[in-house]
Amino acid sequence: MRSQFFNNLEQGQQLPGHFALQNSKMLRVHLNGDVLARQGSMVAFQGQMEFDYEGAGGIGKFMKKALTGEGVPLMRVKGQGLLFAANDADDIHLFYLENEGLTVNGKNILAYDSHLQSDIQRVQGAGIAAGGLFNTTLTGTGWVALTTHGTPVMLDCGRAPTFADGQSAVAWSTSLQVGVNRTMKAGALIGRGSGEAMQLAYQGQGFVLIQASEGPTVAPHTH
Repeated sequence: MRSQFFNNLEQGQQLPGHFALQNSKMLRVHLNGDVLARQGSMVAFQGQMEFDYEGAGGIGKFMKKALTGEGVPLMRVKGQGLLFAANDADDIHLFYLENEGLTVNGKNILAYDSHLQSDIQRVQGAGIAAGGLFNTTLTGTGWVALTTHGTPVMLDCGRAPTFADGQSAVAWSTSLQVGVNRTMKAGALIGRGSGEAMQLAYQGQGFVLIQASEGPTVAPHTH
């Protein structure tokens, strides 16, 4: 799997293929066919393009989305030209899959090649112990663009046992074994809670992408 952090790229630098970073917060797609993108993520385009709602892809996927709340509302973009996409000025990270799989938190998906296969699956090893954690799995060969809240870090799980907060873990290799690690100390303040805290534990050859927060917080009401 090839990936590249945006802060190692010069602005507007083209990567192999048709996904590139216009800057750290904007994706540029050289479109000649179609691509799947988050609904509402288009900020500009040059050329001729059509934007269509993309359904769940069958009753099975529709039911998984409805029951799990996982996934992302998608649109199919068809045409030729340059597509520019972004989401809430979040940072963007690119992956190129080469006949392999990536497990992703659906809310972090910005766009991906339309020929990649997608499914909603329970996170291996987390199950009920993690409150029924489900993620989106993308497999095949092609580009994936993810958003992160803050600049991420990519950890090589082959170097050492790796643990991450479930809300901070954005994506990881499907080759990894995933389990649950708990801290039972009464004063633990790991994650957005206290007392018993839970983290996802990763083992094997692969990586996990961690964002710099547990996600944006919701501002309190003033009325």
